[in-house]
Amino acid sequence: MHLHLPGQSVPTPSRRTLLRGIGGAAALGAGIPLLSACGGSGSSADPKTVTLGSNASDAVPKKAFAEIYAAFKKQSGVTVDVNTKDHNTFQEQINSYLQGTPDDVFNWFAGYRMQFFASKKLASPIDDVWDKIGGNFPDAMKKLSKGEDGKYYFVPLYTYPWAIFYRKSVFQQHGYEVPTTWDQFVALCKKMKKDGLVPIAFGDKDAWPALGTFDQINFRTNGYDFHVDLMAGKASWTDAKVRAAFDHWAEILPYHQEGAVGRTWQDAAQSLVAKKSGMYLLGTFVGQQFTNEADREDLDFFAFPEIDSAYGQDTVEAPTDGFLLSKAPKNRSGAIKLLEFLGSPAAEQIYLKSDPNVVAASTKADTSSYSALQKKAYDMISGAEHLTQFMDRDSRPDFTATVMQPALQKFIRDPKGIDGLLSSIERQKKTIFASS
Repeated sequence: MHLHLPGQSVPTPSRRTLLRGIGGAAALGAGIPLLSACGGSGSSADPKTVTLGSNASDAVPKKAFAEIYAAFKKQSGVTVDVNTKDHNTFQEQINSYLQGTPDDVFNWFAGYRMQFFASKKLASPIDDVWDKIGGNFPDAMKKLSKGEDGKYYFVPLYTYPWAIFYRKSVFQQHGYEVPTTWDQFVALCKKMKKDGLVPIAFGDKDAWPALGTFDQINFRTNGYDFHVDLMAGKASWTDAKVRAAFDHWAEILPYHQEGAVGRTWQDAAQSLVAKKSGMYLLGTFVGQQFTNEADREDLDFFAFPEIDSAYGQDTVEAPTDGFLLSKAPKNRSGAIKLLEFLGSPAAEQIYLKSDPNVVAASTKADTSSYSALQKKAYDMISGAEHLTQFMDRDSRPDFTATVMQPALQKFIRDPKGIDGLLSSIERQKKTIFASS
């Protein structure tokens, strides 16, 4: 499965180069050293060729995208000249690449990360594309594809949710019921501990999984709007609302697997496979660790429980990948045709055939070949009122990598020092966000 996961090595939190996190990261400035631009192939002046900058260097997505571009050529007669760069290199070079002579179209992510480049005029608005493809997508996906100016900049292709995973047989064996509220969730954690299980599997060795835990607790406690403002540097980390989110986390921290900072997400997942843990908050890629078919069929998930009834379970964290149009495409008409095709159910079908671990962003895609887990993931995303992207896509990656990752690991080790920690986060946030 193509997930932009960081490597197995432990990143140094103070490193100024970028950490990919679950959503992949991009250089947004603030003192991050940028490498030379990826550069376009230069052949895009040809009306029958569109150039495309791709971060899909892994075998599975690379093949899936190649099949999409072949189908587009068959339909339109336009060739897609793909300029593929190593995923990590692409992320680190994106800023200088877009300021130089980028390809006509390029792979990227939804949300704040896309809005940042749109606001810097490093991407072109594509409202004309959305006039054609708008009927294919739910409202939350449309919102995710717009810049701060209200114009469309992004064509989504695939997505996947974060949720709480569990084994159906373990719940049946102990008579557990899926919790929908915080009180039910805490009560279930207590019951699991009493029954000899680790209630919540947890591994934060690579420093990004805890970002996902914070996201869930914060938007359930304070709502989508506050969460998005906090990620964008507009709200304060010393706000009492943020403290309330950490208080909730501190309440369930004793039910998390101990020694999390020394454990990878894969090792944490293995405790769920082995039925030693009762639950695990992660993306659907957790299924990679369920290699036995019977175990995989025993895997299920539920939405993170409601904390404040004003927000219920209205927000789903669903990192979404897709495409943008560069600032001055050489073949704009061909690029527009390609983006319209990429926003079609046909393109999504081709992709999902090769990479069945994610789900279509479109509500028009054929879901008949989906597994039960994919169908549930699709329903959760398409039914959401709001979609978030994951902290390292919803915020500046230099902030999440150098400030939030070490801060959350510190909290996990010592939840009592939260006030000083939040003051430190806020101070550093002001410096970093002021630098753009």
